[in-house]
Amino acid sequence: MEFRIDSAVLTDAVAWASRVLPARSPLPVLGGLLLEAADGRLRVSGLDHEASARVEVEADTVVEGRALVLGRRLLDICKVLPRGATELAVEGARLSVTSGDARFGLSLLPLDDYPAAPALPEVRGLVDGDAFAAAVGQVAVAAGRDDSLPVLTGIRLALDGTTMTLAATDRYRYAVRTLEWKPEAGADVEGADVVVPARRLTEIARSLAGAGPARLALDSGSLGFESAGTRATTRLLDGRLPRHDKLFALGEHALAVTGRVPLTEAVKRVAVVAEGDSPVQLAFSPTALHLQAGYEDDVASQRLPAALTGAKSLTVAFNPNYLLDALASLDAPEVHFHLLGPGQRALLTDGPEGTHRHLLMSVKPLV
Repeated sequence: MEFRIDSAVLTDAVAWASRVLPARSPLPVLGGLLLEAADGRLRVSGLDHEASARVEVEADTVVEGRALVLGRRLLDICKVLPRGATELAVEGARLSVTSGDARFGLSLLPLDDYPAAPALPEVRGLVDGDAFAAAVGQVAVAAGRDDSLPVLTGIRLALDGTTMTLAATDRYRYAVRTLEWKPEAGADVEGADVVVPARRLTEIARSLAGAGPARLALDSGSLGFESAGTRATTRLLDGRLPRHDKLFALGEHALAVTGRVPLTEAVKRVAVVAEGDSPVQLAFSPTALHLQAGYEDDVASQRLPAALTGAKSLTVAFNPNYLLDALASLDAPEVHFHLLGPGQRALLTDGPEGTHRHLLMSVKPLV
């Protein structure tokens, strides 16, 4: 195998495929990236037991062939290559990488031991890459981090007609985002409701940003995406997330509206005196919001304009980190607080009928 390629193009391709490589594996070959050169194209593939990634880019093929090398070592080399044309060639038991006056050699891994990449599941339809990346980023902040409860580390992906619903929860907060997608003609999407590892889905979603429409593929065990020369798959998680329908149905409640960016800055400001996870208190009146954090002599406060309807006054308190995550996931100028009362659940949205909703449990207000 021998081919020539621009170093920047090679680096991007290797970095993208390397995302799925396991940090540790009992099978050394799973730390490898498969390079395949043919017909003026270079294909770079990586996989582990949970996910796979493949990207194709243009390359000047001199000799067609395949080579398996340690992926992270190749990525380290790519990051320090001089700008410009780079030549890669198999020389005996190693892969040589030459760029300008720099030359590297990498040991080859045994191709016979490398498992076959999983096939792409059945294509179900198209979703806009930018919209999908934004939506996944908005809900992923609420996904759990505790591997002892695997299903809570996932993101629910449900398909209903032309609407896709993404949701995540760690039991203390619950984020839901809806977006439009285009089902494939004749594709069976009825009842498509799965849970995908949040970390894997976030990585895939980021790679789809700016790539235009992406094909969404799904079967009973895996989810896949294909767009602009890239393909990625990830296994599904067993189980289901708790349904959010009843949690989000607040019934009669108060509504408070304030500027999202000023509130974000104010929460960061007053939270500097909050120890650990001690709460930030939000006291709403019909025309203002008064923030407060801290206890005894170590306190901070700030006043912001706001509007409150449905109550004469209402005071709630939140974990400041959870509140900041929720505010950062919204992208509207104003944030709408749908409030039941102190110590009860509160729904944050980007509008009266927002497509993104973030549920937080309020805690006991400051004394």
